[in-house]
Amino acid sequence: QVQLVESGGGLVQPGGSLRLSCAASGRAFSSYAMGWFRQAPGKEREFVAAIRRIGGSTYYTDSVKGRFTISRDSAKNTVYLQMNSLKPEDTAVYYCAASQVPGEYGYWGQGTQVTVSS
Repeated sequence: QVQLVESGGGLVQPGGSLRLSCAASGRAFSSYAMGWFRQAPGKEREFVAAIRRIGGSTYYTDSVKGRFTISRDSAKNTVYLQMNSLKPEDTAVYYCAASQVPGEYGYWGQGTQVTVSS
């Protein structure tokens, strides 16, 4: 089992940047694929980005390609989401998640609020 704690959210102006962190504790962080999801008020939770457990291949939803970067540091048991050129529509609660079965995220953090506003 793995426990996830997100940090790094906050208020930022349009065009600004934030880096979210997700610290994992528990067993074998390297055995999990990791993902970031977000949920805006009144909307369904949506996939943002993912990184495979082996090889480091990354995947992004179209709306964040070229602006967001997901990465992982196995020595620190941490996954990051670097968010650049932020837009008001990026405003949401961002969740970190871990997967041992492809496409199934069984472990979730508590979320961190990102607000993009002038």
